[in-house]
Formats: sequence, C-alpha cells, structure tokens
Amino acid sequence: MTMGDGAAKLNNHQVFDVSIGMPGQNPSTCFDDDGRPKRTGTVWTASAHIITAVIGSGVLSLAWAIAQLGWIAGPAVMFLFSFVIYYTSTLLADCYRSGDPISGKRNYTYMDAVRSNLGGAKVKFCGIIQYVNLFGVAIGYTIAASISMMAVKRSNCFHKSGGKNPCHMSSNPYMIGFGIAEILFSQIPDFDQIWWLSIVAAVMSFTYSSIGLALGIVQVAANKTFKGSFTGISIGSVTETQKIWRSFQALGDIAFAYSFSIILIEIQDTVRSPPAESKTMKKASFISIAVTTVFYMLCGCMGYAAFGDDAPGNLLTGFGFYNPFWLLDIANVAIVIHLVGAYQVYCQPLFAFIEKWASQTWPDSDFITNEIKLKVPGFRPYNLNLFRLVWRTSFVIATTLISMLLPFFNDIVGLLGALGFWPLTVYFPIEMYIKQKKVPKWSTKWICLQMLSMACLVISIAAAAGSIAGVVLDLKVYRPFKTSY
Repeated sequence: MTMGDGAAKLNNHQVFDVSIGMPGQNPSTCFDDDGRPKRTGTVWTASAHIITAVIGSGVLSLAWAIAQLGWIAGPAVMFLFSFVIYYTSTLLADCYRSGDPISGKRNYTYMDAVRSNLGGAKVKFCGIIQYVNLFGVAIGYTIAASISMMAVKRSNCFHKSGGKNPCHMSSNPYMIGFGIAEILFSQIPDFDQIWWLSIVAAVMSFTYSSIGLALGIVQVAANKTFKGSFTGISIGSVTETQKIWRSFQALGDIAFAYSFSIILIEIQDTVRSPPAESKTMKKASFISIAVTTVFYMLCGCMGYAAFGDDAPGNLLTGFGFYNPFWLLDIANVAIVIHLVGAYQVYCQPLFAFIEKWASQTWPDSDFITNEIKLKVPGFRPYNLNLFRLVWRTSFVIATTLISMLLPFFNDIVGLLGALGFWPLTVYFPIEMYIKQKKVPKWSTKWICLQMLSMACLVISIAAAAGSIAGVVLDLKVYRPFKTSY
C-alpha cells in the first residue's frame, strides 16, 4: 500500500485489513494522518535523541575551549550559545507542519521544511550544507571514537610501565574497528527504530561526562586552588596570533558541542500526536538543552579549574588525568558506545535522503526497491535491501578512510561546528519563521531577528577561520595514514 492509498482510505474512514493490525481494525489506530505507521515518540524519546546528538564528543573539548577564552568569556559564550540554540530550535519546531500546527502538511526532513517555506535555490543550499555537515560529523565521531579506544590501551600500557613508556600507537586499527561496528548498525532501516540505541547512548554520555566532572573536582581539590585566569591562556605561552586563532576555534568547538538543529525535524517526525508535535518538541528541546548546559558548564569549568592553561584538547584522552586508570577506561569505553549510537542518530537522515532519491529516480530497479525477508531466530524477520546494504556500507567505508587521513580532533570539531552553526541553526529557522508568521519587513521583530542572524554569521566565519588555521598547522607535521598518539 502506498502512502497516497493509505491517506485516501483514512480520509474516507473505511475499515480495511492491514498487515500490522487486526483484520477489520480501524486504520486510524495503525496509521497517522499521512498514511504512515503510527508514530510513537514522546517528550522523553525525543529528549534522548537530542541528548545523544548534543552531549557528544564535543563535551571533551570544552575545558580546552574555556582555557582559550578565560573565566569570563568562556562560560558567557556557552550560555549565549545555549540560549540561541534553544530559541532557534523553537522556531524550527514550528516548521514541521506547514499551515495549521495540528493538521497542516508534514515536512519529514529539514530540506522538506525549507522547500515548503522558502523554496527555490535555498533548498539546494540547505541540502548541500546539511548533508555535507552530517558527513563531516560522521568523520568527527570516527576520529573521537578511535582516540578513546586508544586511550584505554595507552592508559593500561602507561600504568604497567609506571609512566616510563610513552605508549605511542597508530589510530588506524581502531578507526577500522569502529567502522565495522557502524556498518552493522547502519543496516537498521529507519530512524524511529533506533530509539533504544539513543537511550543507551544518552546514558553513556552522562556516564563519561560525570566521570570527567568528578575527576576535575578531585584534581581541583588536590591542587587546593582553581587554576586559570579571567582572560584565558596568556600571551607568552602562545603568540598573539595563536591566541586569536585559538579563541576563534574555541567558538567553533562550543558551537559543535551544542548543535543539533541539523536533525531536529527528523527527530520531530518520530513524535506522536496529539498534542501537536511542535509542543512536544519545544518541551524536549528545553529539557535537553537545560540538562546539557548544566553538564557543559560543570565539565568545561571544572576541567579548566583543574588544568588552567594546560587543559588538554580532549579531557579524557589528552592525558590530563592518569589515575585512577580503571575509571578512565570506563569513561572512554562509554564514549565509544555513545559515539556508536550518535553516529547513527546523525547519519540516518542522510541514509534516508539518498534512498528516497534513488527509489524515485529508478522506481523499476529491483536492486533498489526489492526487499528480501530474512528470518532471524528470536526476532522479527529482517527486510534486507541490497541497495541499502551497498550504499550504507560504502558510506561508512568512505568516512573511515577520510578519518584516517585527517585525524585532527579539535580542528575538525571546530570546523564542523563553524560550518553548520549559522546556516542550519540560525539562518534557515529564522527565515522560515519570518515567512510562516508573515513578520513585516523592517518591523522591530524582523530587525532583531536579522541582527541575531548577522551576529551568528560573524561568529561562524571567525570560528571557521580559526579551525582552518589549526588544520594548516597540523598538516605541516602530518603524514597520511601514519598518525600515532
């Protein structure tokens, strides 16, 4: 049954048989108003998806980011980002339905929302930015996961040698191992089927963030003082030019740590109604951003208080902490498990986009459309699609190879945050809100929204410049596929 057929039958309130319901059952109990299977997401599953996406590897670079900005600017910038992202996410949540917030046409993806509200060339611009960013996030997460896997091995090696062996090792085998795991998980067909993976990942993110926070508190207690300064890392430790570039890069790191607008519409499409999906999503955004902001403030500030100007780029793998090594191992294993889930949360929208495009372009191709039922003992039959198997496997292999070529955690994180922040988190939500609510041009509200957009554009450009400068410096001493830590 096609989506159109389902919608037509729903509109006529006919009683018919469906494969997922009982014979003669009213279709409204099995399907939503668009003819798709009933959505079951709640405030809590949506919050879990957001927390999985937000409290990611970005939390580990926050102590370093605050070290560049100092005690005044660092927390202020983090609070500012949290406010902007919450505000623009509420604007974006209203764009899930066009017209009426309860019965209007659904927009299933971010691109659909832009197409319905803005149209034209902006749709292609949005698509390019969104999917390049998702591709980049997959690379960033592969790098972060490999570093955490190596940290487990290195901390044990370091402990055994009593600190005498630097325990350098290649990151390549660990990236390959992470890639193999992602190939398996990427075969989960749809976004709404990974809710359990999101909940596991969200628990893991709290686990390693809490360990990082606890170790920071213990380190501060051992130091008997709060390290750091009001203005951040001092000139002398770095040059004036480095101070500027690093401060800009810190903005990108913080933007990356908070960014989730890129998949907000896709998360909202898993939420049931009533109440209106936008109402549920706004509540989920508030809960998750409030929780992550508290965590970020604590983790970033305690990490900076513990190490001051020497705060490592990655709090749990930069060997700011050496003991207790078993606790560090638990934290880094939790990071890897979390990143396995976060990778899928980010990549599922990209997978779905390519598969939808392929099925529309070649509707008669058996390779693309046919599904083979595989019986799995103890589980429901699995629908194997050959195109999905080949395309998703190729995607994971590509991200793994690029990660092996560019293993610069902090610089990549900052660059991704900078590239995605302004267009996807600020520009499009504001423009769609103005169009949808018919905000008069040059009105006070219109001017304030445009000023917010322009300010965030300046921040994005500065952050991108800082991160690119960092990558250029890394490349001077870099050999492809030969990186070791």
